[in-house]
Amino acid sequence: MAGAVAILYFARDVFLPLAIALLLTFALAPIVSFLRGVGVPKIVSVIASVLAAFAVVAMFSFIVATQVSEVAQNVPTYQANIVAKIRSLKESGSESGIIDRLSGVVERVGREINQPEKPAAPSAEKPKPDPLLVEIFTPQRPIEMLRNLITPLIGPLATAGLVVVVVIFMLLEREDLRDRFIRLVGYGDLHRTTEALEDAGSRVGQYLLMQLVVNITYGIPIAAGLWLLGIPNAILWGLLAIVLRFVPYIGPAIAMILPLFLALAVAPGWSLVLWTAALFLVMELISNNVVEPWLYGSRTGLSPLAIIVSAIFWTWLWGPVGLVLSTPLTVCLVVLGKHVPQFAFLEVLFGNEPVLDPKARLYQRLLAGDPDEATDHAEEILENDYLVDFYGNVAIPALLIGEQDRARGVMTEEQKQRVTASAMALVANLQEIAAEEADEDDVEGEDNLEGNVDPLPDGVGKTVLCIGGRGELDNATASMLAQVLGVQGASASTAGFAEAEPANLRLLALESTDTAVVGFLNADSLNHGRFMVRRLKRAKPSLRVGIVLWSDESRKDADKIAGDLNADFVAFSMTEAVVGALSDKPAIPLKAVKRRVRRLPASVTKSPRQKKAADRV
Repeated sequence: MAGAVAILYFARDVFLPLAIALLLTFALAPIVSFLRGVGVPKIVSVIASVLAAFAVVAMFSFIVATQVSEVAQNVPTYQANIVAKIRSLKESGSESGIIDRLSGVVERVGREINQPEKPAAPSAEKPKPDPLLVEIFTPQRPIEMLRNLITPLIGPLATAGLVVVVVIFMLLEREDLRDRFIRLVGYGDLHRTTEALEDAGSRVGQYLLMQLVVNITYGIPIAAGLWLLGIPNAILWGLLAIVLRFVPYIGPAIAMILPLFLALAVAPGWSLVLWTAALFLVMELISNNVVEPWLYGSRTGLSPLAIIVSAIFWTWLWGPVGLVLSTPLTVCLVVLGKHVPQFAFLEVLFGNEPVLDPKARLYQRLLAGDPDEATDHAEEILENDYLVDFYGNVAIPALLIGEQDRARGVMTEEQKQRVTASAMALVANLQEIAAEEADEDDVEGEDNLEGNVDPLPDGVGKTVLCIGGRGELDNATASMLAQVLGVQGASASTAGFAEAEPANLRLLALESTDTAVVGFLNADSLNHGRFMVRRLKRAKPSLRVGIVLWSDESRKDADKIAGDLNADFVAFSMTEAVVGALSDKPAIPLKAVKRRVRRLPASVTKSPRQKKAADRV
């Protein structure tokens, strides 16, 4: 990596024109394709597109140069207003003495710097006077004046000519260059290479085109507004706003400085300065919050931090031109990281896609003991989904990750308590959203599903007790299920796993409960689930008891497991648990348990009844 950066830095005179030509090729390729689509020959379409593009650039440069010359000629006429502004500032600060004190400090520092050294002690000899320097000025000949004028322009003109030639050849040989690139880097995986090329071309081309449209819709109103306000050379400032807005973040600020200076210079008061600043501020807000999201949104695939970092890096590498090229070049790097596994870190560093899926992000916040950020994350998801979707697709899978960590022994007791407390706090924080969902009368049933067709049943008049299966994390899932059941209109309550122990079972309000639902995050809890079903049904034979074996994968063996456990239903997801808990089916009676007869030693004489029992066994 360091070697590549060094090559880009020391060979910037070669790579910079190539980078500009490549990006212009991306920008002009759609125009060439359109012309070829309407029947224009390839060479004609390429030459016409390139000449038209550079003619626009030349005309733009000519207008800017003319306007700059006019501004330079008019600057002396603004001197009186500038002096008046400075005097007014000095008078406004005279009461507090701030300006006078600052001026005094500057003057004293200047005197100290310019103060000559103390003369040495006088000597007997009279010092000799310093020699007088005389400069002989020779008038420049016309050829020398022409050379001094042209020499600074040779480099930029040569670079521009090289860019034009390279763009023309890249557009003419676009298909051949594409095939050679595929053969060089991706011949063994044509699908991935083709997708990467299409992605890069689409992102960069759309970015450049849409950014140009955005800048034009920004610069034209700026020029018109400055003209209406009476700012001289409004066309110049509008054109500069169009160009400088290609520079990320600092471009609009630079475009605003000179018009503000002119507003300060041309008018005696301060109102014109304020109106000019308001014009730029309003246009920037409209452009950033309305025009850009409407035209291309986040199609570049870059995060805001990545844009800033890339701007700093490419400016250091290639100067001001690198600053302008920073965004499209970084887009190409992100595309490379997306499609080439060896460079996947580039997409992670600079891309705008979340690097953690929602369940992992939520679990990380729960593990860190941060229910507030977990709630913010949940509210982002709940802007488009409902609680049943969030709990079923994000929260329960997040707790499943925690259960896996606990089973592997990598979660300490303190961390388990922290995750449980954060999950409980999350459920409490979402109670307001649950109340809003419960009050909605026009919610379509299919919006509350995890891919199922049937809507969730109505829970009005049903009483459900949600019980944690074997641990604190199971208690959190019981609270989530109870909240979803409450949204459906059921009267839902919760009980911890410790409250369902045989010694505490009589304390549960089973007499007023229609259905009890026991949830387990640990998939190896079938035997424990069987004991829970037996224990609850013995306490109340008419009680419907359901077992939820939480899983983020769909399973088809629910009926078989329910029969083995003697449960009224078995569910694996939040939707299945809600449907089972609110079902109108009657309770399944508790099956008789077949006990195995204890075997007796051969020396012990068995009665006929014992022999029959042994034979049955």
